[in-house]
Amino acid sequence: MNGKIVPWTEARVHVFSPVVRYATAVFESIPGFFHTQRMNVFRLDDYLRRLNYSQKMMRFSGIDHDIREGIFEVIKIHSFQEDILIRPMIYLDGESPGGSIGTTGPGSLAITVFPMPQNRFIDSGCRIQVSSWTRMSDNSMPARIKATANYQNSRLADLQSKHDGYDSCLLLNSRGYVSEGPGQCFAMIRDGVIITPDINSDILESITRDTILKLAKSDGIMIEQRNITRSELYTADEAFYCGSTWSVTPIVGIDGLPVSDGKPGKLTSRLQELYRKATRGEINQEWSTLVQ
Repeated sequence: MNGKIVPWTEARVHVFSPVVRYATAVFESIPGFFHTQRMNVFRLDDYLRRLNYSQKMMRFSGIDHDIREGIFEVIKIHSFQEDILIRPMIYLDGESPGGSIGTTGPGSLAITVFPMPQNRFIDSGCRIQVSSWTRMSDNSMPARIKATANYQNSRLADLQSKHDGYDSCLLLNSRGYVSEGPGQCFAMIRDGVIITPDINSDILESITRDTILKLAKSDGIMIEQRNITRSELYTADEAFYCGSTWSVTPIVGIDGLPVSDGKPGKLTSRLQELYRKATRGEINQEWSTLVQ
């Protein structure tokens, strides 16, 4: 926290801080992969670039600490020998009763690192519903960044899907087109083509999504980034989520209807394998940063 290693139980902020009152924080979920006795942080520069953009978007006045070096320090202290998730968060701290909703900083920095378990749906696939909650519009909140306030929209949709007996959900945007899941991006496959909502569909500018599209293109798989209507979902031959904690997770049912035969598809499995190789530095080695 702010350049100092502190015990987990002492990582606290005041109840009256702006981050508690107004959710004034931005963060990243950066995956690290332990492979051949080495820890590789995946696409670190891209994640940090998005974090800087998020600060700018939220009009934070900046921080005085080196995020990159802080990440390395926390990883080294714990000597992880498993896949990890790195969570740098920049937030507005303090305890002044006079602090206004327009506070801009200076920001505080907290970096947490913890083991990343495998998504439990990675092999069997998950069953989802189209949520009755609408994905927030870019004119309401900056959907393309990871701001903590955005996730109340996701939380409500996710809670509804669990209550209704599904594993997760898919939100439509204010124009009625498919946007994304509560914490992951969406793609479907039809006639061998990956179809995914474009970047202006009120989705996060996901680095995992960008990775999958780049890998697919290199593998000769056709891609369309465009609007997707709800009715087109039910024509999918395959579908999947992607994200830093979701990797490439098959979707085998939507709104109680099976996706094709209700089993993970071959092209989704191919993308899983390509992503696995990339995150472990077996291909596209320029994406891996070795922790030494």
